[in-house]
Amino acid sequence: MKKITALTLAAALTCSAAPVLAQSKGDLTVGLGFAAVLPKDNNGVLAGGAVPVDVQEGYSLTITGEYFIQDNLGIELLAAWPFEHDIKSNGTKIGTVKHLPPTLSLQYHFANSSPVTPFLGAGINYTTFVEDKAVGPLAGNSLSVDDSWGVALHAGLDYEISASGSLRADVRWIDIESDVKLNGTKIGKVKVDPWVLGVSYIHKF
Repeated sequence: MKKITALTLAAALTCSAAPVLAQSKGDLTVGLGFAAVLPKDNNGVLAGGAVPVDVQEGYSLTITGEYFIQDNLGIELLAAWPFEHDIKSNGTKIGTVKHLPPTLSLQYHFANSSPVTPFLGAGINYTTFVEDKAVGPLAGNSLSVDDSWGVALHAGLDYEISASGSLRADVRWIDIESDVKLNGTKIGKVKVDPWVLGVSYIHKF
């Protein structure tokens, strides 16, 4: 009897310690959140080296959708309302831009028996700049920043708060490098390469 009881207990402990699926094939999640885009320092030099450029941080609301093509393996699309950034040179504001950052990633969610599920992802980003505007010393000129394609890396944690809901904290690194034009003439490149810090609510369907 003691031997049977011991075997039963061991089996129960083994089952309870076994990893559980973070998500199953065919699951769909939608996330609503808020993100900060934090460009790297020293974003380039324009006009033949005469105008150093610093792109300032931007904040906006985000939405994600992820479809699981296999257990724990999903394809995620990130979209957002436009992020707005000031462009400065030697501390003086010379322009403003808004951008949209649609990003497609393949992501793996690590199954475990706790309510916390880490994940890693990688994919491609397309950044389109809209409403570019020259201000300050450049006011009255036409400023434009070209669209960009680049690699995007993603990592984060989901904390399960219900059978269908989780809270997420995540970070992305995105390769963004674009030509800058003034009155239609290319005057250099801007290398943004931001870290993107986000928090969101994720709902599973």
